[in-house]
Amino acid sequence: MDPMLGGSEAIPSNWREALLNLIAARVALIQHESKDAARDAAGRAARLIALVICVFFTWALFLAGAVALLAKLTAWPWFAFAFILAALHLIAALILANSAKAPASPSFPVTRAEFQKDREWIQNFQSSRKSQD
Repeated sequence: MDPMLGGSEAIPSNWREALLNLIAARVALIQHESKDAARDAAGRAARLIALVICVFFTWALFLAGAVALLAKLTAWPWFAFAFILAALHLIAALILANSAKAPASPSFPVTRAEFQKDREWIQNFQSSRKSQD
């Protein structure tokens, strides 16, 4: 077994020692998965911030050029096109905000699975003790 996750080669001599080993293993597992989740979240956040900055400046420059071009081609005032594009962007933002409400994937899948195994083991242990009494 992996010593980092609380495994040991020695068999516990009593149930208290076994329970303490089990708790230590679960705490180590939670710590390990928490570090991985934090590292992953920080990397994603940094990439997302860089993406947003690049997209923002690209889109702003594109819109400025489009407003100037449309104003020159149609002889309409530039601010009319700016207001129209602002309204379109507001509508798009509202639609995207509504669609962003998707549920997130569950956190700590390995820990949850281990806790479920622990619950089943405890239930089996309790039922076997009752049948022995």
